[in-house]
Amino acid sequence: MATKLAFEFLALTVTRSGETREAVWSEFDLDKAVWTIPAARMKAKKLHRVPLPPRCLAILEEAATLKRDGDNFVFPGTKDKRPLSDMTLSKLMKELGIAAVPHGFRSSFRDWAGEQTHHPREVIEFALAHAIKDKAEAAYARSDLFDKRRALMGDWSDYLKSY
Repeated sequence: MATKLAFEFLALTVTRSGETREAVWSEFDLDKAVWTIPAARMKAKKLHRVPLPPRCLAILEEAATLKRDGDNFVFPGTKDKRPLSDMTLSKLMKELGIAAVPHGFRSSFRDWAGEQTHHPREVIEFALAHAIKDKAEAAYARSDLFDKRRALMGDWSDYLKSY
């Protein structure tokens, strides 16, 4: 059950596999529908806030039933105090006949958002937690465009729901 929930959560949030698999309950503010991933767990070593559409909140509600004593992982692995392994998500995709890897959802999201929506490029890139490579541009980027990303992620959730 944890694997299927993590798989859907990963697709909806377009986070990296490790970010999803290693998510802990203290990172979530369910009242505000926000997941705050600490800098130490991010590739760019910068805190990342993820807006959570309603389906993500429902997944978290289901995941809460899997919580074990002394284990803070949202998607617990088969061993106590261990998250799901990366191979577990890959195996599920193979079983479902999906010829891709978990990270592929990020690429699919990027293509969809760039080709099928009118969301600005910088909002899309922030949703993927991509670092701004241009140093001058990065120096002036004070916002994480959270409200605009909430709208984008809502559109992505609606798009996935249509399949």
